Amino acid sequence: MNRATRITVATLGAIFGISGMNHGFFETLQGNTPTNGMFIPAIGEAQRMWPHGSEYAFTLIPNFLRTGLAAMLIGLTIVVWSIGFVHKKNGPAVLLILFVLLLLAGGGVAQVLFFPWVCLVSTQINAPLTWWRKHLPPKVQGPLSKMWIWCLVIISALLVFALVIGVTGFIPGVNDPDAVLMTLGLCLLVVMAGLPLTFISGFAHDIVMNPSGEN
Repeated sequence: MNRATRITVATLGAIFGISGMNHGFFETLQGNTPTNGMFIPAIGEAQRMWPHGSEYAFTLIPNFLRTGLAAMLIGLTIVVWSIGFVHKKNGPAVLLILFVLLLLAGGGVAQVLFFPWVCLVSTQINAPLTWWRKHLPPKVQGPLSKMWIWCLVIISALLVFALVIGVTGFIPGVNDPDAVLMTLGLCLLVVMAGLPLTFISGFAHDIVMNPSGEN
């Protein structure tokens, strides 16, 4: 098993699962009321903490309470599956299905930018990484391997930071909502740019730890 790849998928999957639960929680606070459409603000006006803090989501369930409960249940399942079962047979396929269900049940729309890549990388947890062994020169495998844990920590911290900003709009010393929104967008851009390096450095770490490629 490729341990670094598994830890990367488990960490990111859990964060996105928690994000879905967060959307669901605020949707339930809007009560047993109709959504009046499929594109909804997960955070209603009564709970909104800053002007841009609507946390929009898509749902096929035309009721805030029910879609919120569904999002929290699916999000929790993603957390559990990412940590404990994604490395099992059909684990990546189930993870992809769960993320699609979360998208359709009010778990947030921004995650669609990230979860396909997490699911794709999860297919390499038990793979021999033959392509990467061939195309990553031995002289770069070591340096990349040492970068992996730092890349994962930074990306994870930025994702959690973005989640907190999206809900609360709070950044120490920043009071302008537009500046807060720009900072949130910048965090997500850095995450998008940093994910490939995180994944590839994880592959390099697994190659260095298991030079023969035997599981």
